[in-house]
Amino acid sequence: MAATRIELSHGWTFRQQDSQSKDWLSVQRVPTQVHIDLLAHGKIPDPFEDLNERAVQWVGEKSWIYRTSFETPENHARHTHHDLVFEGLDTFATVCLNGTEILKADNMFVSYRVNVAQHLKHSGANNLDIVFESALLRGRELVKQHSHEHNFLVRQTDVGRLPARKAQYNWGWDWGPILMTAGPWKPVFLDSYNVRVQDVWARYELSNDLAHCAGSVVVDVAGNLGPEDEIQLGIYDGDTIVFETKVSSGGAGAIEAPFTMDKPNLWYPLGYGAPSRHLLKATVLSKDQEGAAAASLSKSIGFRRAELVQEADAHGKSFYFRINNIDVFCGGACWIPTDSFQAQIPEKRLRDWVALMAESNQVMLRIWGGGVYEHDALLDACDELGIMILHDFQFACGSYPAYDAFLQTFAVEARQNIRRLRTHPSVVAWAGSNEDYQVQEKYKLGYDYEDKDPAAWRKSSFPARYIYEHLIPQILREEDPHVIYHPSSPWGDGKHTTDPTVGDIHQWNLWHGAMHKYQQVDLLGGRFISEFGMEAFPHLDTLHRMVSDPDQRYPGSMAMDAHNKAIGHERRMMAYVVDNFRLPAPAFSLAAYAHLTQMVQAETMRYAYKIWRRDWQGRKCGGVLVWQLNDCWPTISWAVVDYYLVRKPAFYAIARALRPLDVTVMRKMVDWTQTGDWVDENSALKTGQVDQTLRAKQGVFDVWIASSKVQPVNVQVQLRFVSIATGQEIRERMTQSVTAAPNTTTTVLHRHVAPASIPDSDDATKPFDMSAYDPYVIYAVLKVGGDQVVASDVAWPEPIKFLDLSKRDITFDLTSSSRVTIRAARPVKGFVFEEKPDIKLDDNGFDLVPGADKVVTVEGMDGKDLKYTFIGATGASLSVSGN
Repeated sequence: MAATRIELSHGWTFRQQDSQSKDWLSVQRVPTQVHIDLLAHGKIPDPFEDLNERAVQWVGEKSWIYRTSFETPENHARHTHHDLVFEGLDTFATVCLNGTEILKADNMFVSYRVNVAQHLKHSGANNLDIVFESALLRGRELVKQHSHEHNFLVRQTDVGRLPARKAQYNWGWDWGPILMTAGPWKPVFLDSYNVRVQDVWARYELSNDLAHCAGSVVVDVAGNLGPEDEIQLGIYDGDTIVFETKVSSGGAGAIEAPFTMDKPNLWYPLGYGAPSRHLLKATVLSKDQEGAAAASLSKSIGFRRAELVQEADAHGKSFYFRINNIDVFCGGACWIPTDSFQAQIPEKRLRDWVALMAESNQVMLRIWGGGVYEHDALLDACDELGIMILHDFQFACGSYPAYDAFLQTFAVEARQNIRRLRTHPSVVAWAGSNEDYQVQEKYKLGYDYEDKDPAAWRKSSFPARYIYEHLIPQILREEDPHVIYHPSSPWGDGKHTTDPTVGDIHQWNLWHGAMHKYQQVDLLGGRFISEFGMEAFPHLDTLHRMVSDPDQRYPGSMAMDAHNKAIGHERRMMAYVVDNFRLPAPAFSLAAYAHLTQMVQAETMRYAYKIWRRDWQGRKCGGVLVWQLNDCWPTISWAVVDYYLVRKPAFYAIARALRPLDVTVMRKMVDWTQTGDWVDENSALKTGQVDQTLRAKQGVFDVWIASSKVQPVNVQVQLRFVSIATGQEIRERMTQSVTAAPNTTTTVLHRHVAPASIPDSDDATKPFDMSAYDPYVIYAVLKVGGDQVVASDVAWPEPIKFLDLSKRDITFDLTSSSRVTIRAARPVKGFVFEEKPDIKLDDNGFDLVPGADKVVTVEGMDGKDLKYTFIGATGASLSVSGN
């Protein structure tokens, strides 16, 4: 008899276990989490608004009961197996069926399957109860139980999170709230069957020339599989049969069948080829049913060769990814959970996030280790669009224990999630943890890289090394032997995690640490930048949604600060703003300040992605991943796209910097008000003896082309020098024909001397005449095929705050309901249209130069006014009418 599945998604109720009220409240649907259900009944305020996060902390300190009932399936006697399946329970849960305990769960990341055939009633309703204990309190209890054997140390929030296998960000992070969830966060269902295909996957290797693929299809079958039953295994490319065979079962368990493929269609990352996928299918053919299909399982897979190239070179030891023999510069982003409540994330939302990455030319997503092993919908979207994934195991910013029970539950967690993710071609690499070796360094925990005895590691003050360098590699060898593994992020062969010559680094001397200027990113590079970032406010619509009180809608209000969890965010954000831009006058408005923070973030992205991408030449830098792509609630953070998927200007800056062909013009910034910088610049530029007076009259700039094309491209680079005050060109244009080398950067001009845009006086005895001060921008255009403009860039004299940008004479043409042409009589810095969830632009946060019309496609304008602003705008916001 064919298998059946009953989804237990409706008919649930819940209540607080120790509440004086015994009333049961309805649950709209499962999957769910308790905050979702309490909010639906008006029992709590929205935790995402105002200061309500504080008002709901009691929820995480309570135990909660979820209850439902379901009928025993008709003809249940014709099935030998009846499994209750809990794809995810959050987190410490006791499950009872008809009054009998059937499961004790302690891991949010594990799927549980329990055969309940003997507990089902022959007819009528079966009662299912799940009691969820407070993970907050249980975590603290576990710390007490194991404190004699381990020193629990964390860099973020409560130590109780370390022994609890639960999404670590629920305890709060420096970008997210403390919201301790509980509930059946993934689907619950009843499976009835005689035989079931548990898993199917392909273990394979590609030849060096990619022409041949050989491996085994591995299928795991459970239940009553007869010795004469057959299993049909197949690999299909659309309607084409690539491989198909039948094998005898010999009974339940794992069965392998070898296969070969010639000239396979391979999966390529975005921009390097088609992300081709195949269908992998296993079908049990029952002898008793004359060869009919008794059970089957299909998966979408992709074939590709992935390598992490780590070789000694002039800069230390390389760290970059090679896919199908093509070196790939991994420009991309880091990913945190997209919601504080995982159960309310629709699949479409996950696909929309991945689509944003593809739209912005990002090719790698790093899934951070303090969230969850991500949803299939996210992985499927990455497979489809060619986005590579570097997935952390779920450990972050702590010194984790390694006692037996902890290792046992983690081993189950690791195997299950490796098996689920291993057929996704997008998952090219795993990392053991996030920043746990930095915790080891901070607290000087015992770590001797030359000690290769795993048993000794468990007895050290850093026992988690056993997990990252022994247990995980061992499980990967058994479950997915060809996947790339990196012990942690960051990590580099046992050297200090900040060593720029080996492994990956998290570069937090921007924003955190030394708070370097973003113009100094050339001093902060490494072999692979797997984290860096700069905070910014979201757009006004999001700010208003998270702060409902008009009196709290100003920078630095209590409600605004409560929505920024970063330590010292007020002074860090203000420092970067005042270093570079004038504070708005006369009123210090929320709109104006938000815009300035967005400009700081966007400029940081421009510098970082462009300069570190330049280091792709010689493979000095293999990738740049911004912290972070997304938010888990409406907030002020490092995200370049906010909780509502509204893009900040930084998002577009990344998209421009990662174009398949991009041009950069970069001026050397000289802080001429600081004596020390005079000495440094003089030393760097001198061609003989150069004094301060001469130096004030000169500046230098570089021009380069970045290409991810696999073939050379003939291009033309044109430079214009445009007065900021008048909009006139102050010197002749420069034009140069260049062949852009494939998959690298090509230098066009290096340290080219031009007039400086800083005040100077020919006669030091006279006061400086500001009217004679005529700063200019350098506008670079990249053309192919004659006149086709594929990229442009603008270099300004910095800091921008010294410039008067108030009178720009901007005009608009609405050539259609969705196309806006923008022109400016004088150069404009940081032109931003105010975005909302229903407004979508193809570019934003750009600069304008006279003579270069900017055409923006706008979706959702539909007669609405489109507000905009720019650096130096006299009003808080202006608007162009969509009528």
